[in-house]
Amino acid sequence: MTILVTAATKHGSTAEIAEAIGRALEAAGHAVTVETVDRVTSLEPFEAVILGSGVYIGHWLGPARAFARAHAEDLRARPTWLFSSGPIGAPPLPKAEDAVDVDELMQQTGAREHRLFGGRVDRHRLGFAERAVLLAVRAQDGDYRDWDDISAWARGIAAELVRERQPAAAQSASPAA
Repeated sequence: MTILVTAATKHGSTAEIAEAIGRALEAAGHAVTVETVDRVTSLEPFEAVILGSGVYIGHWLGPARAFARAHAEDLRARPTWLFSSGPIGAPPLPKAEDAVDVDELMQQTGAREHRLFGGRVDRHRLGFAERAVLLAVRAQDGDYRDWDDISAWARGIAAELVRERQPAAAQSASPAA
């Protein structure tokens, strides 16, 4: 199956998650393209899509929201999953239930599932305002992404796509009565 894994990223952390998802899907035998949302012009060649974004102040980045709106019809026409990257710290802040509002995106895209993954903080890559927010919430630098969880989620998607394809292949192989 041909799968697009695309994401909007501000400092690269979410792009790295997209790449890890792509590797896991390829290892499961799928043909995968990993690309940032600003470089994708058509969903035509893809049978499934995984769309993600970094989360800032509870919202997806503008380019990811714009991509979802622009491609909503095409996303609803194929298996689609969403992921977000954002919570930082141990325990994660903000809490999962407060980290991101994706209800509208789920409706727009017809996505099957949304998964929230931890993010990464490197103050040296942040602007003044972002550093001020981190100081206010007392967030510590660190990589809070759970690579095992990310890979397991991608493997689950890969298996689901294979299961869905098997009945169609079995039906076309059986002789007509």
